[in-house]
Amino acid sequence: MNFQAPYKFSNGSSSKQKLPTRFLRDKKLAFDADPPALKDIDHSYHILEQSAHVTQKPILGSSHLCTSPLLYPSRRALNVSIISLFLYGFSPSICEAVFAEELELERYTDSKEGFTLLRPSSWVKVDKAGATVLFEEENKGSNNVGVVVNPVRLTSLGEFGSPQFVADKLIQAEKRKESTKDAAVVGAAERSGEGGLQVYEFEYTVDSTRGGMKRVFSAAFVASKKLYILNISHSDKPESPLDSQRRKMLEQVLHSFDAAPSS
Repeated sequence: MNFQAPYKFSNGSSSKQKLPTRFLRDKKLAFDADPPALKDIDHSYHILEQSAHVTQKPILGSSHLCTSPLLYPSRRALNVSIISLFLYGFSPSICEAVFAEELELERYTDSKEGFTLLRPSSWVKVDKAGATVLFEEENKGSNNVGVVVNPVRLTSLGEFGSPQFVADKLIQAEKRKESTKDAAVVGAAERSGEGGLQVYEFEYTVDSTRGGMKRVFSAAFVASKKLYILNISHSDKPESPLDSQRRKMLEQVLHSFDAAPSS
């Protein structure tokens, strides 16, 4: 069965096309002789990265929820979804609830900072310097979901560059780290968030001396002169690769990151 993504892929030009089913990518933005706006973004990524590094120890032994092409719900979820549609109609909130329950996710909203996302319900919220919020898998702190919010002089991500431009800068910055042995972009995407908000999504892999191979998903947007960055890091070693169900969950967290609806 063929799926089409509801996201737009940016190749640095003005034209945009449908994105293949595998895409995404993230991380720190570091540039040489960057203008102030780029330095603001780099600083925000650096803060979130440092917060995650505090918890990333080597592991021993180891708005578009209905339309995402990366979700393959179980028969139980489909049955519940069909029943819900008959009872309540085609409601996005019903659809979200079905998939969230299936993937063991729950909604987290920070009304003060103005963002919302789905989070793994079993992951623990921890306090780390620099992170606005950080959730860790219990006993596996290197698997985490974090958000950082910082003021910027940008009014939109488009002022910074295309998703592909950002992805290229991300991988360049990652490769400059002493701990990085290898890093590769999986993809970059753009989607519309709350009220048409411009949201960038990224995915990349990193092999480092600090925890081995990991997969990183990230999303970013600018709203009210603030830069919002979601960073999802998960171990993805050859001997214990990221399984399909866990990947679906992390992708759903990624796609759910958005500005909180205005009350």
